[in-house]
Amino acid sequence: MFDRSFYRKKKVLITGHTGFKGSWMCAVLKELGAKVTGYALEPPAEPNLFELCRLSEKMNSVTGDIRDLEKLKEVFYAAQPDIVIHMAAQPLVYEAYQNPVDTYEINVMGTVNVLECIRHTPSVQSFVNVTTDKVYKNREWEWGYRENEELNGYDPYSNSKSCSELVTSSYINSYFKGSQTAVSTVRAGNVIGGGDFAANRIIPDCVRGAYGQKRIEVRNPNSIRPYQHVLDAIMAYLLIGQAQYRQKEYAGNYNIGPEDKDAVETGTIVTMFCQLWARWTGEILDWDAGKEKGFHEANFLKLDCSKMKQKFQWRPVWNIEQAIEKTVEWSVMYQRGEDIVKCMKNQIEEFIEEFESERFSNALQEQKWKK
Repeated sequence: MFDRSFYRKKKVLITGHTGFKGSWMCAVLKELGAKVTGYALEPPAEPNLFELCRLSEKMNSVTGDIRDLEKLKEVFYAAQPDIVIHMAAQPLVYEAYQNPVDTYEINVMGTVNVLECIRHTPSVQSFVNVTTDKVYKNREWEWGYRENEELNGYDPYSNSKSCSELVTSSYINSYFKGSQTAVSTVRAGNVIGGGDFAANRIIPDCVRGAYGQKRIEVRNPNSIRPYQHVLDAIMAYLLIGQAQYRQKEYAGNYNIGPEDKDAVETGTIVTMFCQLWARWTGEILDWDAGKEKGFHEANFLKLDCSKMKQKFQWRPVWNIEQAIEKTVEWSVMYQRGEDIVKCMKNQIEEFIEEFESERFSNALQEQKWKK
């Protein structure tokens, strides 16, 4: 069972904390009472969730490049973290096609730098490297990829994250097998939620279309992706971080994704968004199939999360419709100038209560941990 008291006063260092997912991670950890240090570039978009939620006032936020090893070492030395969550990345497929060298430098050497800092920081007992579902060699199979499948992402972004996985494996074998540091990599699908302003992502494109009352253009409406709410991914990362901190044998490679019924076509996702937007606002939206960007994207990608379910009796909390509705709720409140910090706090509390419920109790509940 997830133990909300575990993270209270734990020193957690997050890379990439100013991004969309990183901002939600910081907000959750502050709700849990953790002492959070973040290391990242300035927020990547304007507006952005990190600044809108004034998160820099609630944590130690350090501006820096993940490729700057010396500065990163200084941050590790000052923070002396118990737990490290590596989320810094160049995360966009389209951007990676335009700037492959930067993408490899950030996603591969950035991982090397983080691992170097961890191996020289004895305080670190738990490390979670967040990668992506796109690390697998995608054969367009109808069944989900398992953690023992071949890692060989097709495009520069996907391949760079495959390399991040391999780098992590090498460091485990070379430096961490006999140490107290437990290391896991976590491969999540596409996440959605309030406050994502990135370009070339389907839900942010929907929100921009809704704000401008324009027809939404959808690239590859027939493609199937494992979408889930950002909190489902984040709480899974924190569950793994907690479990392996207490018992190192929980370290490993894990897939995080929605139930099979929630891996749906992109066009279905957009239709759901339009319907829920109308329910919240009364405004009618519609969409068209737009022009493709001219680069390769997978048409079908699904994860097998059996390992996560077996190890932790874990299940996604919110289905795809709930995930989209929570995103619409945040987006409508933001458009109306209402209190989005309170909205996030309420969504986090609601999610954690469900996550902690008996439905999600598991084998971990039976362990009598002393740490």
